[in-house]
Amino acid sequence: MAAAMGAWSARHRKTALFGWLLFVILSAFLGGLHGSTEVADSEAMPGQVSRAARILDEAGLTAPASETVLVQSATLTADAPTFRAAVEQVVAGVNGTGRATDVRSPYDTGAVSADRHSVLVQLDVKGERKEAVANVTAVLDAVAAVQEHHPDLTVAELGDASSGKWIDEQFSSDFTRAEWTAVPLALGILLIAFGALVAALLPVVLAVTAFVAAGGLVALSSGVLHTTDSAGSVMLLVGLAVGVDYCLFYLRREREERAAGRDSATALKIAAATSGRAVLVSGVTVVVAMAGMFLTGIAEFRAMAYATILVVITAVLGSLTVLPALLSMLGDRVERGRLPLLGRPRRRSTATTGGRFWNAVLTPVLRRPLAAALLACAVLLGLAAPLLTMRTANLTFRQQLPAGNALVAVSDKIEAAFPGSPAPASVVIKAADIDSPAMTAAIADLRARALAGGRTHGPVNVTVHPEQNVATVDIPLNGSGNDATSVAALKSLREELVPATVLRVPGTEAPVTGRTAGSHDFNAKMTGSMPLVLGFVVVFAFLLMLTTFRSLAVAATAVLLNLLSVGAAYGVLTLVFQHGVGASLLGTAGVGAVESWVPLFLFVILFGLSMDYHVFVVSRIKEGHDQGLSTRAAVAHGIRSTAGVVTSAAAIMVAVFAVFGTLSMQAMKQMGVGLAVAVLIDATLIRAVLLPAVMTLLDERNWYLPRRLRWLPDLSHGGSVPPTGPGPAVRGADPTAPDSGPTAPDSGPTGSEQARHRRIGV
Repeated sequence: MAAAMGAWSARHRKTALFGWLLFVILSAFLGGLHGSTEVADSEAMPGQVSRAARILDEAGLTAPASETVLVQSATLTADAPTFRAAVEQVVAGVNGTGRATDVRSPYDTGAVSADRHSVLVQLDVKGERKEAVANVTAVLDAVAAVQEHHPDLTVAELGDASSGKWIDEQFSSDFTRAEWTAVPLALGILLIAFGALVAALLPVVLAVTAFVAAGGLVALSSGVLHTTDSAGSVMLLVGLAVGVDYCLFYLRREREERAAGRDSATALKIAAATSGRAVLVSGVTVVVAMAGMFLTGIAEFRAMAYATILVVITAVLGSLTVLPALLSMLGDRVERGRLPLLGRPRRRSTATTGGRFWNAVLTPVLRRPLAAALLACAVLLGLAAPLLTMRTANLTFRQQLPAGNALVAVSDKIEAAFPGSPAPASVVIKAADIDSPAMTAAIADLRARALAGGRTHGPVNVTVHPEQNVATVDIPLNGSGNDATSVAALKSLREELVPATVLRVPGTEAPVTGRTAGSHDFNAKMTGSMPLVLGFVVVFAFLLMLTTFRSLAVAATAVLLNLLSVGAAYGVLTLVFQHGVGASLLGTAGVGAVESWVPLFLFVILFGLSMDYHVFVVSRIKEGHDQGLSTRAAVAHGIRSTAGVVTSAAAIMVAVFAVFGTLSMQAMKQMGVGLAVAVLIDATLIRAVLLPAVMTLLDERNWYLPRRLRWLPDLSHGGSVPPTGPGPAVRGADPTAPDSGPTAPDSGPTGSEQARHRRIGV
């Protein structure tokens, strides 16, 4: 298929090129015209949180964006005239904006700290989330004006709308910075890899256009499958990495064949039949691995998976069609724009053997494969060891934001003055008659038990909506919001207090929602779905490798090596972000937990992306073996001849992922660092040490396929390309010696091999 697509594109260059441009422009235009439909609160979270959101939606009610204004003095108490004046100015100023409702004075609600040096003014910002985020600016300005008039007091605001405003602005800023940093980084690495401006620009241009087209398609289809802001970030992250890598694999093979003396048409056909096939298999692996995330049943994961699938399909399509068309048009002009020093033509032996560095690494591995395998496994298991202590959680607002952030400082002050979770649990009650005496008594009983129970505290706020027969009871939980104390308080509320009070009234629903409830339900859903997703991805990867290479050993090796690299990445993630080891180097600190969605997301992404290298490298090894090399010699030649392109591809992926490790949000940092570390490990310890060591130890057993499995479809290219390496005469050659590179073609294929060549036009 890859060969046929490349051949068609080379014959219909203008059609392929202008068809791609039209596709990108139309996708972007129509997507922008349609706009994005984002995941609603009722589908964003599972469990009781989702049910509570649906009850409010069906009743036409929206949970208000609540805000809190802290007024605090180190010397004055809440009864001092100056203190009271500042509080009254806050209430008047906020009311004067016309953007807030239900402004509550602490002297009415009793929200005064135990030492009476701090009070909380509580209010709701008008509008749903986006409107509230826009409206909160006026409220913040009013609070800032009071602070300016009372410099001896602390007057600061914190809440859903103000934190949402900061997050939205920071997310946009980070996303823009990532775009403007990742693209030049990728281009710089490609300039080093190719030494020519035109060759370096092609992969970047194709990757960026693939991302633009996929973004338009995601927006266009978001009415059916809703999207999220994080899905866009993931799409950029993965799209740029795989788009550049796919083009790099293809382009380097075409350049290598030209350097070996092939004519332009033959070089392009060989690249299509080999690297093109590796790109296709890799793309299919990423797509199906990402499809496993649909099994979680979580809307944000579905959005991430869908966006990633679209960008990968688009990148594969561009690599297999537009790139061959461009290479056919450019020919050797792709080497134009050579740069001083970097632009010197590579020696053929260096281009195909990896140079001195990779020879120095690979030679001892091939001479002592058992020792190399044991040492690599020991290092990987050591890196993975902290995984045993991993704790996952939906990180709180304070954990997500960088240390020293102004909002975090306000949160810390509120927490110190008013111990307990700053975000209350909310009991959403739907009854047949919310104003009935039985329900009124049950709600009062719930309030009294919550205040007396010891796991929750006041103030408990009750809001009744008689027309909709819905009420909400907001109950602050003890603890920080996602620690064991908060979880115990949530369980007590759900399993003891609510069933013993409001649920005793027939025909009543009372799901408990809030930040702690959301984190708990999300983690429970993740824990339940993770074995299913992991099993799906592992089984599919095994079957794909088995079908692609028709070998049990290759398929099993691929899965086991991937599991080792993922485990090592998990260990580093736990060590840095949970325990804080080296976190200061990334501008952060240990937060005691890993974001709950990150491990599963990393597993799925890495299992897909690691196939980039695995399929590319093992295809080259099998190609050499099919052309007559012994397994040991094929491993030596395959690893050496792909070392350069794997190094370049890994450097690009690590650079792009590392950019996300510099962003402000903790979850983005964890995702970026986890991916960067995993790819670095995969391209070095796995591909350069463990893979050649294991394949050398297995020797001819690498290609074993039981008789009962020989019915499997043959997706291997086998002898479908002209020989590019030494022939059978070198079966006894020392594979540990530096490879001198491909020799001139032998007398050529015969019999069935010739027929296979004719079928793909080589």
